[in-house]
Amino acid sequence: MPFVADQVHNKIEVVAEPARIISLVPSLTELLFHLDLNNEMAGITKFCIHPQQWFQTKSRVGGTKTVDLDKVRSLNPDLILANKEENDQQQIEELSKEFPVWISDVSNLQQALAMITSIGEITNRNKEANEISDSIIKEFSLLDHYVKKQPVCYLIWKDPYMTVGGDTFIHNMLEYSGFENIFKDYKRYPKTSLEQLNQLPFEYLFLSSEPFPFKQKHVDELQDLLPGKKIFLVDGEIFSWYGSRLLKAPVYFKQLQLQLMMFT
Repeated sequence: MPFVADQVHNKIEVVAEPARIISLVPSLTELLFHLDLNNEMAGITKFCIHPQQWFQTKSRVGGTKTVDLDKVRSLNPDLILANKEENDQQQIEELSKEFPVWISDVSNLQQALAMITSIGEITNRNKEANEISDSIIKEFSLLDHYVKKQPVCYLIWKDPYMTVGGDTFIHNMLEYSGFENIFKDYKRYPKTSLEQLNQLPFEYLFLSSEPFPFKQKHVDELQDLLPGKKIFLVDGEIFSWYGSRLLKAPVYFKQLQLQLMMFT
């Protein structure tokens, strides 16, 4: 079996053509679908909602941070795909003792593209992966990178309110979409408060659809509490999924900019 390196610099042995794959990451599950790996997919998590036909038919092995290890063992995978941030480190270490576990670590577009081509290589889908990567590069090249970036706060959680720092994938997508993250000097996912948000100089507040499912009622509540801000619901999958969903991101970013222009 050949040795391959993952994105956290582990070297793992993987069979030349994995025939039983488990994905513990929703965005990677969707990527595997677009790599035409239906017959090879042995298991997914309960959060792998795309594509719908896999969500309804593939074996589920628990949540991203609550993997059923015995269920994984029963499926006897010859490749498991995980993520440094989305999965529980202890569980991944346990699985790594028994199975090849390839771990992704994605904080920006370039790392996402590298991940896509790497997974294409280890699943024997080089051509399909390169086509997806090339299409993403083409779509992102059409974005206007010279517009003045508008200050924004992007909330991912409630009670407590949490936002995104400058070392996250969401931050990188905010930059590509034409916004300046006001928490760019922070790391990972800092907590914030209504008092702080009222004091900070920014115009737009984005409420993400995931991981906390912000709804219109939250927009209405916060609009009363933050009267000087313009508050919008945004698609969290577009901003945080780093697989083939990136194909849809540039069009969404352009539509979001138009929506904001119409609002103002």
